[in-house]
Amino acid sequence: MALATTRQARDQSGIDLALPIIRQRFGDRCETGRALCEQHGHTTTWLANEAPDAVVYPENTEEVAALVEICREHRVPIIPFGVGTSLEGHVNAPFGGISVDFARMNRVLQVNDEDLTCIVEPGITRKALNAHLRDRGLFFPIDPGADATIGGMCATRASGTNAVRYGTMQGNVIALEAVMADGEVITTASRAKKSSAGYDITRLLIGSEGTLGVITKITLKLSGIPEAISAAVCPFPSVDAACRATIATIQSGIPVARIELLDAMQMKAVNAYAKLDLAETPTLFLEFHGSEAAVAADSEMVAAIAEELGGGPFRFSTLAEERTRLWQARHDAYFAALGLRPGCTVFSTDVCVPISRLAECVAQTRDDLDSLDLVGPIVGHVGDGNFHVLILMDPADAAERDRASEFLERLSQRAIAMDGTCTGEHGIGQGKMKYLRRELGGTVDVMRAIKLALDPDGILNPGKIFQ
Repeated sequence: MALATTRQARDQSGIDLALPIIRQRFGDRCETGRALCEQHGHTTTWLANEAPDAVVYPENTEEVAALVEICREHRVPIIPFGVGTSLEGHVNAPFGGISVDFARMNRVLQVNDEDLTCIVEPGITRKALNAHLRDRGLFFPIDPGADATIGGMCATRASGTNAVRYGTMQGNVIALEAVMADGEVITTASRAKKSSAGYDITRLLIGSEGTLGVITKITLKLSGIPEAISAAVCPFPSVDAACRATIATIQSGIPVARIELLDAMQMKAVNAYAKLDLAETPTLFLEFHGSEAAVAADSEMVAAIAEELGGGPFRFSTLAEERTRLWQARHDAYFAALGLRPGCTVFSTDVCVPISRLAECVAQTRDDLDSLDLVGPIVGHVGDGNFHVLILMDPADAAERDRASEFLERLSQRAIAMDGTCTGEHGIGQGKMKYLRRELGGTVDVMRAIKLALDPDGILNPGKIFQ
């Protein structure tokens, strides 16, 4: 399938016409201060900041639909914004336009305890949602590390540390309400547990990065808070041994909830940042959910696997404060890594490969980092074959930036060659557009056809996924 395309350009006249109308409609909830706009461009990685022309704070679906109508009439780009934790330039505004900040649409609208579902607005963060659910004995298990909004997590098809047991956003969203590019508000499904009624539009919008519709409500699948939770940490003599222990654990059918790899460099950074005294060798962080008996049995089985592969000592705890400290250290890996080279920025990237190729991919990735003289700790959700590299770059060193770009090329190509993907959970955004066709071939043309059908004027988060 071949489709003609036209490269989008900034339409200043349309922006100039739309802004007075938006200001009249939203009053002081439409802000144009330069500092605020720059805060709504990309700030968490190596991509350049491209600020919108204005930031609007809607308070309900009707206001989002009204904003879309104004922007459609004047062909002004709309960029949905949660808290800005995405890593591939998703919230940048390469053609200007309006950043739609969902900070005021952050309510839990409904909790259905018996059905294990809830309905929320897109601006609520995962931690705020779980705080609301805690007294009901329920929780939402998807944990990408950052305290991201649920809307942003849908848009980027987030996963994270719990994905090995609970899956990704794709499997935990039941239905969406969204405003489409023509201003129509749609609901993609009912709350029924399953359906075979037509196309699965819910799954189409999840991971679409705001390019097909603006999500305004989400119906989520919930889980019961486990009776017992045990966290464990186990060092290994090598990354290969840690990866092989992960593979053996998964293949043995042990229902581990989390299994995370931190290489020696990342462990050094974590110890310094979180004031821990763990061995600075490749290490697995694990968590087990279930009954007290099941958690103890699962821990013993994984400890035996680790010992066979030279790992240990295997230390585990059911104390909440110890578990919290361990996982906070894991979630702070990004900030801990910055301490390895003060004054540098982080070039963060991820890939995902079939678990059978994981050890090989991680080993070759470390070889690339060493050969290119790059400082890059590795950390990953290895239970599903996904890992991240946090490359620390001197922003003033053009040669180092070029080496980092070469590394990204090698890593992405390697993952694709291993029948994996150039991005396990960061999305495509701006940063990985050039790898998408190498991975999916003509499927990209199908994606573009869908985009053109649903958003013919190209106003929904343009310049992302593909031009």
